[in-house]
Order: sequence, then C-alpha cells, then structure tokens
Amino acid sequence: MLLITGATGFTGSHLIKKLVQKDVEIRCFVRETSDIKSLDLNRVEVAYGSFEDTETYRKALEGVHTLINIASLGFGHAPIIVGEAQRAGVRRAVFVSTTALFTTLEAKTKVVRIAAENTVKGSNLNYTIIRPTMIYGTERDRNMCRLIKTLNKYPMIPIAGNGNSLQQPIHVDDLADAILKAVNTEEAIRKAYNVSGKQPITYNQVIEETLEALNKKAVRLHIPVKAVLPLIKFYSKLSKNPKIKAEQILRLNENKAFDHFEAKRDFGFSPRSFSEGISQEVKRMKDLGII
Repeated sequence: MLLITGATGFTGSHLIKKLVQKDVEIRCFVRETSDIKSLDLNRVEVAYGSFEDTETYRKALEGVHTLINIASLGFGHAPIIVGEAQRAGVRRAVFVSTTALFTTLEAKTKVVRIAAENTVKGSNLNYTIIRPTMIYGTERDRNMCRLIKTLNKYPMIPIAGNGNSLQQPIHVDDLADAILKAVNTEEAIRKAYNVSGKQPITYNQVIEETLEALNKKAVRLHIPVKAVLPLIKFYSKLSKNPKIKAEQILRLNENKAFDHFEAKRDFGFSPRSFSEGISQEVKRMKDLGII
C-alpha cells in the first residue's frame, strides 16, 4: 500500500493521475473538508483525518510500505509525519520540501522547513527529499496563472526592480515525474535533491516568453524596489487579505536558480523548458475559456 498526503492539492492531483496508471494500491490521507472530485475513487482508497488528530494518521498508515508526503512541511507537522511513519514500519518515503528554504530573507516558515528536513534526515526511514522551485503548469498554480491573466488583459505591466533576477520554475508534471522516479530509485535513498526547470531565465524573460505564448505585447514599467516596498507595506496594513506582500516583492528580486544535476544523474530527471511549459499552460487556459 502506498500512502499519499496532499493528494488533492496542485502537485498531488497530478501525481495521482500518473500513479493510477500503475499497478499499485493507493491510499490518500485527506481532510474531511478536502475536495476529492479529482480522485479516481475506483482506483484510490480515501482515509480521512489530519496530522493534528494523530490517531487518524496512524490508522491511515496501517499496511503502508511507501509514503509520499506532498503536504506542506511548513506547518510544524514533520515530527508527527516522520515519527508515525517510523512506528508503522514504512520502508520507503519521499518528502516534498521546497527550495524556498534557501532564501536569504527572514521568511516566517524558513526555520520550520529547515527543522522539518532535519527531522526527516535524522530518522531511520529510507527517505528522499525533493525540493522543487516555483511550481506552475495549469490554472491551479498560484503564480503563472495570475501573470498570464494580467498580461492577457493589460498592455502594461509594472515590475518591481530591474527584472534581471533569475527564476527557474518547474512544471507540475515534471515534478510529479521526479517524485515517481525518485521513489523507485535506490540511488536516491537518504538524499535530498533540488528540482527545477530546464534552465534559469530572468524575470524579464519570463514576461517575454509568456507574452509570446499569448501572442501579445505589453510595455514593462520598471519601478525601483525601494519606491515600491513602502506602498506595499501600507497596503498590507489596510487590507485584511492583501493580494501582494512585501516579502513577495523581495523574493521576486532574489536569484532563484537551482541546479538539478544530481537529480538528472541519479534518476534521469529531464524537465521541459519554461517556453514549452508556459505555452502549454496558455493553451490550456484558452481551451478552458479562462482567457
């Protein structure tokens, strides 16, 4: 039995679609409030519960030989996730982390995520840690979908900074493939891997390639970060649910290029280029009538 946590999320839903094509028993650990419409209930067993209710997680682990934890490690649940997996005798485990833990900024979840990885590394599990960069690929992603909508609608886009910071987004299907390859590769046991897009590109190139996919043109209005931050902070104080935060502006101007050589070497990770991935996302959004 293979247990998936975070199965109904963005990455999890894509992984499940690939897993159901294989001859493996799958159980998904989900909250009572989760939308399970994306799950093939003919091929997937559902176990309801939460990490806060340890007994439900413990029950979900019964008979499980492999754990794929896609649920965020940024909420402090790692000791429970890892401890109960060890107690259940799980033989193989993959944990999805994030390259965001390498940020030089004082992000609130950085310490939690680092502690989570240390908990995994200190366990006796045959683990693999997968750290993706920013994930994109469909209308469900949190970043590129919004950018596509903006560039499709407006002839001008403001950019905080010079736009030369490096990005290396990973397509969600490439991430799902990396997880599947890693879980079946002995060479990946007790190792951590950064996984990213084919090559790093600047944020300006992200804009250019997205516009090209849309067959649109837009003027880029560069605004100094020092001029933007006070306005964003003021807006965040006034808004109960701000759509943009100062940390996001700072992260946008931080280089986020990550080499994935080790993943390529150990389990053949071979991601698509951003140009290919964003073109696929734009086409999908057009087909769905979103843009």
